[in-house]
Amino acid sequence: MASCRVPLVLLACGSFNPITNQHMRLFELARDHMHSTGQYKVVGGIVSPVSDGYGKQGLVPAKHRISMAKLALQSSNWVTVDEWESQQPDWTETVVTMRYHYGRILKEYKQSAGTHSDSTGNFSNLSSSFPQLKLLCGADFLSTFKIPGLWLEDHVEELVKHFGLVCVSRGSLQPERAVHELDTLFRHRQNIFLVREWVRNETSATEVRRALRRGISVKYLIPDSVIEYIHQHNLYTEDSERRNEGTALRPLIKQAHQPIKSLDD
Repeated sequence: MASCRVPLVLLACGSFNPITNQHMRLFELARDHMHSTGQYKVVGGIVSPVSDGYGKQGLVPAKHRISMAKLALQSSNWVTVDEWESQQPDWTETVVTMRYHYGRILKEYKQSAGTHSDSTGNFSNLSSSFPQLKLLCGADFLSTFKIPGLWLEDHVEELVKHFGLVCVSRGSLQPERAVHELDTLFRHRQNIFLVREWVRNETSATEVRRALRRGISVKYLIPDSVIEYIHQHNLYTEDSERRNEGTALRPLIKQAHQPIKSLDD
């Protein structure tokens, strides 16, 4: 029965530089797939753009990426844009962002359910299932776990064990291979949901930026409202693509010097 399904929120982290129709399409594909399992009811989606501290070349300021994402998602009645990660002074680890959002979701859930503790300290007046939060990503995301220095091992463990992934395949990429090759992913493969996109869409933000720099149309690749915003603010020019040029990605620097405790610690 639908009432027995686990409430699920999907969180997508990334540059969104700019947000594309494919980014938004991932949410729809993931929701359909998770509903088809018979185990979950997707109750919300969150787009969380990375902060300027990420250091990626060509990354325009967060205020613009947030504004474009909000314009793009005006037509959605279940996916929202959250600014918390983008407003952090430094790049934030994905697991830290997951912890923040899950804490907020759990607090709101308990409040809306009218919870209170009984004599044993247990919450009552709750439905049988607490909400879950899973990271929504494209198939290329799984390959980042193999990049030396990009991820801390305990972060990967926490991400797939405590939260889980909903991974949508793109093009010829094979996420099954990454799950097979990485021991941590394989160990928690029951918490990794692989979604096949049968309607091929190869749109990437990188190609969108390249087209914009060259004055080529990107209509139908990104929403018209986003195109208008880009032109109004003169974004994605040859100059903006040189932003952070020669700068090492912040994760490669921070992960090596500031390990963060996992939920098990």
